[in-house]
Amino acid sequence: MRDIGIDLGTTNILIYVKGKGVVLNEPSVVSIDTNSKKVLAVGKEAKEMLGRTPGKVRIIKPMKDGVIADFDITEEMLRRFIKKAIGKNLLSKPRILICCPSNITGVEKNAIKEIAERTGARKVFIEEEPKVAAVGAGIDIAKPSGSMVIDIGGGTTDIAVLSLGGIVTSDSIKIAGNSFDVDIIDQVKEKYKVIIGEKTAEEIKVEIGTVIKKKEHKEKSVTGRSITTGLPETITVTSEDIEEALRQDIKKITAVAKNVLEKTPPELAADIADKGIVLTGGGALISGLVPKLKEELKVPVFISDNPLTNVVEGTAILLENLHLIDN
Repeated sequence: MRDIGIDLGTTNILIYVKGKGVVLNEPSVVSIDTNSKKVLAVGKEAKEMLGRTPGKVRIIKPMKDGVIADFDITEEMLRRFIKKAIGKNLLSKPRILICCPSNITGVEKNAIKEIAERTGARKVFIEEEPKVAAVGAGIDIAKPSGSMVIDIGGGTTDIAVLSLGGIVTSDSIKIAGNSFDVDIIDQVKEKYKVIIGEKTAEEIKVEIGTVIKKKEHKEKSVTGRSITTGLPETITVTSEDIEEALRQDIKKITAVAKNVLEKTPPELAADIADKGIVLTGGGALISGLVPKLKEELKVPVFISDNPLTNVVEGTAILLENLHLIDN
């Protein structure tokens, strides 16, 4: 019997198997035949079809803002991923730890639990993502000392202050990596009158994305569809365009982080002022985010060593320390 940790992300799903490490990291994407409703592909194979499918093939992202938007498709996706992760050991009935956003409802939590149970789990644990991310980032949450983490994922940004093994105060906002992509698409459409796809927007974000005005100017050539002519058109997008596109999102994330700090007990706030805030999640990698948050929040800010895998690495540690799991 092997314990399994799952980072059930809006953008990617990562699976850890005890004794083997992180064995799966694939997009949370499914392709289905609209006529038969049959699942054709999941993960990387399905994502490669994005924007290139014939009429009868539909690409679905069954996770939205960190929660399940399509129950049946999520179950089939998870079943396939777990089978791929543990191979022929399907009869082992593993214990599974799944992570979810901090503001998830009881109904949504039960839905996630039910899906995991139906894939053959013996016991299912549900933990809040910022807590697991903090553990994966190397923070000793069991100590009587305040630690703060900002986890910017694909669908949500989760912010939490932790002490003595639990979350003291937290909040979550449905603005994160996917929102950044949408805002980049809107910015390009408005400024250049060209429509680009999600994949192109993500490439722009990764290559020249920034949240501060910089002296060094970056640019990237991309091709989209002209609103005026309807024909393909190549334009040059700049880092200044991206800073402008993401400005409001970063303001909203910062406001939520300030609110969490304001609700934090003074002793723990003093610990955070001393130790700083740890940034994790894929969104943490956007250029300029550390100095921007440091300036706004007036405390030190650091990016964890492995922001993309902190959550799933945290599941591995928690599965070895079940006393730290709430349920």
